[in-house]
Amino acid sequence: MKKKKSIRIVLNAPVVLTFCLIAALALAANIITNGMANRYVFSVYRSSLKDPLTYLRFFTHVLGHGSYSHLIGNLMMLLVIGPVLEDKYGSSAILRVILITAFITGLVHFIFFPGIALLGASGIVFAFILLASAMGFRDREIPLTFILVAIMYIGEQIYEGIFVSDNVSQLTHILGGIVGAVTGYIWRKPAKRK
Repeated sequence: MKKKKSIRIVLNAPVVLTFCLIAALALAANIITNGMANRYVFSVYRSSLKDPLTYLRFFTHVLGHGSYSHLIGNLMMLLVIGPVLEDKYGSSAILRVILITAFITGLVHFIFFPGIALLGASGIVFAFILLASAMGFRDREIPLTFILVAIMYIGEQIYEGIFVSDNVSQLTHILGGIVGAVTGYIWRKPAKRK
């Protein structure tokens, strides 16, 4: 008699899953501290360059979220797209994309928006979206799907940045998208010769 193989759960995307877990813990810490965690660790804003936390916040702001729905919205997208990217490019490469996106969005926000705090993983979500759509890049070829995604996502953010007044940082989305697009272009595979 043949023994049935058991089903097991595997840790398929350690960087993405760890990021999501830390972001969930950051929200819990923020709730427990009545907003102090986001204020001091999980958001970026203009502060003294003598404060060591200023430099930490360039990276940790992507872990902070203002509410459960804000967190879930970002995590759902990360958990859908992230594992595919991590499987294709590797964990260390995806960690680099997260860190580069966090630093660029944090630094730009620090410089250009001194009176406003920024937090959330939406820049990383947009980096992942554009990186995923760029997976079809080949030498001297640009996938039509990449062009459509770039137009829809970045175009929507430009439109909303100009015409919609909300608490969403469209610039962060655009910068994240640019990081994902550039990374996808750099990591493209040469075309196979027929």
